[in-house]
This record gives sequence, structure tokens and C-alpha cells, in this order.
Amino acid sequence: MKVYLDVCCLCRPFDDQKMNRIHLESEAIKEILMRCTQDWTFVTSDAVSFEISRIPDRTRMKKAQKLTDLAKEHVAITKPVSRRYHEFVELGIDSADALHLACAESAGAVLLTTDDAIVKVIKRHGNQITTEVKNPVEWLMEVNAYGGKDVE
Repeated sequence: MKVYLDVCCLCRPFDDQKMNRIHLESEAIKEILMRCTQDWTFVTSDAVSFEISRIPDRTRMKKAQKLTDLAKEHVAITKPVSRRYHEFVELGIDSADALHLACAESAGAVLLTTDDAIVKVIKRHGNQITTEVKNPVEWLMEVNAYGGKDVE
């Protein structure tokens, strides 16, 4: 199983953990990353690297970069990825989100995000987007319910 975590996910464990939702998402992300060191494949991309490089808080940036070291696969921005990115933008998907979606699709990975707006926009275009896009808590609960098998 391939898992693509957007930068929102990679930064979530470094957010203030007082809010229940943030804490739950952080724990889910930690579990997902741990399982990626065992039997899943953590996928990152040029888009993730670029976005992390723009994090103004240097400590936070370095922590997020360190998490990407766990990735077993890296997606480069190739012409096919770029073409798909432009198709997603034409659907009205935000530029950064469209690039993450194109990269996840290219790798055949599920795209995990803590950004509800992304999930909502992509669900609206479900017939044109085959990549699964979920909140990490929701996705991990589904995967665990199916014994770690791919869910679709």
C-alpha cells in the first residue's frame, strides 16, 4: 500500500496538541509513518520538498524534512504529472493541492491530508479523480477495519 502525506499531515505532529482533533490526527499520522517503515510505502514528491522548504519556522521545517527521510519513493514533477496537475487546476482545485494530487496519482498512492477543504473539493469531482483522498484518522480507521488491506 502506498501512502502520500501532504505537508499539512507532515506538520500536524508539531502543532499544539491541546485540541482533540489535532491530537487524534497526529497520532494517526505517527501510526501511518510507523507502518510505512514496515509494510507500507511512504511516497513523497518534489512538491512536498518545495512546500516544506517554504516553511518560515526553521525548526518546524527541519522536523518536517526529517519525516520525509522515511519515504521509500519520490515523485518528480514530470511532463505527465504536470499535465495532470493542469487538468486538476482546470477543475478548480487549488494549485498546491492539484500538484499533490497529481503526484499521489502518479505513484498510485492514497493522498492523506488534514485539510477538510481539499477532501470536500475532490469528492465533488469524484468521477474525474480516481485517487483516494482522505483525512488520516478516517483512512487509518478504514484500513484497520479491513485488516490492513487496500480499501476502495
